Amino acid sequence: MPRKPTPFEKALGLRFKDEELREASLTHRSFAFEQGATITNERLEFLGDAVLGLVVTDIAFRSFEDLPEGELAKLRAAVVNMTTLAEVARELGLGDAILLGKGEEQSGGRGKASILADAFEAVLGAVYLDRGLGAVTDLIQRLFWPRMSAYVRGEGDRDYKTILQELAAQDVGRLPEYRVEERGPDHEKVFTATVYLGGREFGRGTGRSKKEAEQRAAREAYGRFTEGNAEMAKEH
Repeated sequence: MPRKPTPFEKALGLRFKDEELREASLTHRSFAFEQGATITNERLEFLGDAVLGLVVTDIAFRSFEDLPEGELAKLRAAVVNMTTLAEVARELGLGDAILLGKGEEQSGGRGKASILADAFEAVLGAVYLDRGLGAVTDLIQRLFWPRMSAYVRGEGDRDYKTILQELAAQDVGRLPEYRVEERGPDHEKVFTATVYLGGREFGRGTGRSKKEAEQRAAREAYGRFTEGNAEMAKEH
């Protein structure tokens, strides 16, 4: 009699054949350290990152025949990044399934974008090994196609740092400058990024990582820049 799928497997829409592989994909190094174990999800994360990049690239290449190489690269960057992966992981309830050490648990590890994103990539690596490329492709398409199509329609999250850099180089002839400040203890750091164009502040953003803060600052700057403020940047 087959075993019942775990809540996470139900959310994922598949059941692992190899339970040890599933558990390995969910084992954070903090848990392994406390248990004196050697198996963590880091190797599977490495594999899953490559699988995700390949599949998303393949889907984009086949689905959007009119997009040039540069736009395909932006699409992939908008989909394959820590923020998006963490969002997908949260939707699947992955945080509840991760095996964390006590210290990491107490510091809110189940909600950390970096831990969620890494674990999700590890799960994809495990699905690839357990079920094959076809199964992991179906899974990635199901989870990421809505975000990919939304991006192409001009909706959803974009790689605003790259877009802003290209716009500024073209219209102002200068590259954006980012200054980042951080505050709080190591397990609860908050980063604030400010982006400058031509020496003038154009955007500000905060986040749980430097990258997240810079993206939010770039998004605000992009909005101001496209509202006709390019001339103001040129003046400085």
